[in-house]
Amino acid sequence: MKAAYFDGEKMIFDQNYPKPLSSESLVRVNLAGICGTDLEILDGYMKYNGILGHEFVGTVEKSKNSELIGKRVVGEINAGCGSCETCKIGMFRHCPNRTVLGILKRDGAFAEFVSLPEKNLHVLPDSISDEQAVFIEPLAAAFEIKEQVKLDPLWNVAVIGDGRLAQLIARVLKLSCKNITCFGRHKNKLQSLEKLGIKTKIGIEPSDEFTFDLVIEATGSNSGFSDTMKLTRPRGIVILKSTIASRENLDLTPTVVNEITLIGSRCGLFKPAIDALATGIITVDDLIDSTFPLEKFQDAIIHAKKPDTLKVFLKP
Repeated sequence: MKAAYFDGEKMIFDQNYPKPLSSESLVRVNLAGICGTDLEILDGYMKYNGILGHEFVGTVEKSKNSELIGKRVVGEINAGCGSCETCKIGMFRHCPNRTVLGILKRDGAFAEFVSLPEKNLHVLPDSISDEQAVFIEPLAAAFEIKEQVKLDPLWNVAVIGDGRLAQLIARVLKLSCKNITCFGRHKNKLQSLEKLGIKTKIGIEPSDEFTFDLVIEATGSNSGFSDTMKLTRPRGIVILKSTIASRENLDLTPTVVNEITLIGSRCGLFKPAIDALATGIITVDDLIDSTFPLEKFQDAIIHAKKPDTLKVFLKP
């Protein structure tokens, strides 16, 4: 099969990469998205080598469950071992023996085919397009915040960052909180949030400092954490969403002095994201940027790295 894989140093296109031969469900990839985590892996995050890509939509070609064959699906990216104590209490996403699609010991979706356990797959309604479906994994990560924190509608909330994940987080939080400000650096990206009634700012003003009850850091940059600390009120809550290969000169002193609650936040359940897209309470069409054939993955990655780019797709 065709695949674009990372050998630990560089990306390589292979016309004859081995097709998955596991007993899991086999999915033909219709479309895959380039995520900030993929770009971080290219910079050394997770020390991964293999096929990248964990945001995808595809069609099931083989499965032990015959009802799945021919169905259009998306897939949760963490596959737990099923036998450890963590899995037994239902925390498959935190299984110490897990594999993670395109991130940890499991080939991802920048290929013609991908395999996943049947329980990881979710059949999609026809109302969700392929392009929209690729957003389900990061949208689920945005909804995870609502699972971790009981949101107060009166809270003053800040989202740091204006990229793909930050955009989704702001949209999800708007369902529960009225006072949301997104701090970014790119006017064209912020305009899409302004159209949804979300307040935006370029740069932090003195009047913003230490005024937010909840701050979500989703910049994908080392500077994001220090900006987050500037905005969070004493005894406020910080959600860390960025996966950054290096956190140079990270100063945790403000978290102690101001008694900040730090919460790491990663993957989320897919059902809330699927329901939100199917019902239209969350829209993502304005976040679609461009589509490249898999063979042009290098061009796609270069484009995805540009600061004003939103979601870039690869099509096998």
